[in-house]
Amino acid sequence: MIASGQLLRELQPIKPFCERTKFNGMTYGVGPAGYDVRIDQNLTLIPGDFSLASTMEEFDMPDTLLGIVHDKSTWARLGLAVQNTVIEPGWKGFLTLELTNHGKNLIRIEKGTPIAQIIFHFTDRPVEHPYDGKYQHQARGPQPAILER
Repeated sequence: MIASGQLLRELQPIKPFCERTKFNGMTYGVGPAGYDVRIDQNLTLIPGDFSLASTMEEFDMPDTLLGIVHDKSTWARLGLAVQNTVIEPGWKGFLTLELTNHGKNLIRIEKGTPIAQIIFHFTDRPVEHPYDGKYQHQARGPQPAILER
């Protein structure tokens, strides 16, 4: 089951939690069935470029909620892809996004601009083992991959 905007208002798995707001011609905050997050830094991507970015929002996922990161359609139409990342039940921290410019033009993104949409799905019951991995309590700012041996 996908969480509605009304239920997201009750749960508030994101802080700060914002109502639907416009910035630079795009919306962020709670929507009918998801939540649009903002980028926490200025970013310029040339065609073919890849970069990590951080959200301004901090997550505190309940043990019954899983989030999936999706593109915003305006950015996708310009060639910007946000890799589909899973936000596990129990995960806490600032989200690092993986961005790729597949377009033919330079893309400039201003800090605070809406960058991705999160769709929240409910598990059928609280998970037995909520997330407690290497990215738990991830700090604000883009965080590199942690390779374990």
